[in-house]
Amino acid sequence: MPQPNALTNLLGLTEPQMVKFVQVQEWPAYRAGQILRWLYQRRARTIAQMTDLSTRDRLTLTQRATIQRSTRCTVLQSQDGTRKFLLTLDDGMTIETVLIPDDQRLTLCVSTQVGCMLDCGFCLTGTMGLKRNLKSCEIVDQVLTAQDQLIADERITNLVFMGMGEPLANLDALATAITCLTNKSWGLGWSPRRITVSTAGLASRLKDVAVLGVNLAISLNGTTEKQRQDLMPAASEIASLKSLIAACRRYPLPPNRRLTFEYVLLAGVNDHPADAQRLVKLLKGLRCKVNLIPFNEFPGSRFRRPPDHDVLQFQSALRQAGIDVFIRTSRGRDVLGACGQLGNSPAGHEAVTLTPIESRC
Repeated sequence: MPQPNALTNLLGLTEPQMVKFVQVQEWPAYRAGQILRWLYQRRARTIAQMTDLSTRDRLTLTQRATIQRSTRCTVLQSQDGTRKFLLTLDDGMTIETVLIPDDQRLTLCVSTQVGCMLDCGFCLTGTMGLKRNLKSCEIVDQVLTAQDQLIADERITNLVFMGMGEPLANLDALATAITCLTNKSWGLGWSPRRITVSTAGLASRLKDVAVLGVNLAISLNGTTEKQRQDLMPAASEIASLKSLIAACRRYPLPPNRRLTFEYVLLAGVNDHPADAQRLVKLLKGLRCKVNLIPFNEFPGSRFRRPPDHDVLQFQSALRQAGIDVFIRTSRGRDVLGACGQLGNSPAGHEAVTLTPIESRC
């Protein structure tokens, strides 16, 4: 429970809550928008930076509120240009965010939980178990911190909620964060079309993603009930493969949009020609594309990465059936920053203490 005299975390307030907070201070209504713009568009870390507030109002605000942003960020630099950020939260726990360069795109992979509620066998994060859900402000702070770390003319072009955790298991915080990210008047102004939310298959909550206007990706990885139960036991218990595909068929796709199915290829497990044929049948009639992800190995895993020949053969089988299919390039594997590798970062990298800096837009 919060202490009676605890400072209000401004970054943790929704727009209606900020309006009410400003009313309590007996300030003019426009001040809510001012503060919100400082938090999101200018990425203020201290109230002292809010220079269009009077000195007196800034002093009052300092006595009653704070801005909880990450103060410690460990940067792990991959040989391929990928950067993994380890952010330390207020309670000392750590989350991981990955900045991935790819031609003209710069994608930020964002986490929604500390650890994960699921136990997918091919994912290192699942071995952590679930520590806790992230607050909406902790989700947004990953984007703000990554923006603080950009260099030269870098600009993040895409956001994917594919980091640590199952996004749909923390749906309220996710929805609030996306509101902050997409708001154009005071938020970051992101187009929902450039945001993708990934799920391991919480079928009953797919409809809740539709109202957010973002893209939806489903982590499939198996073509039979038995296969998914072996690879993704907790997700399979929540929703069978049959019910998941049925929910995907009911999903209200906007015009010119399609679902993304992600399929982690595991050598000798789910990469056979028969698997490809079953996948074709499962997806028949769905407006979709498939991302094939050759397994990114990590210490202690029972799985192995398939040879390139098998990956290409699997892709070819799907293409011949008329499915748009792409092979996801593995980025950041040397710092455990690739898909399925988050949660156990190598030591020996420099930690950056984040201090108030002039915003770089």
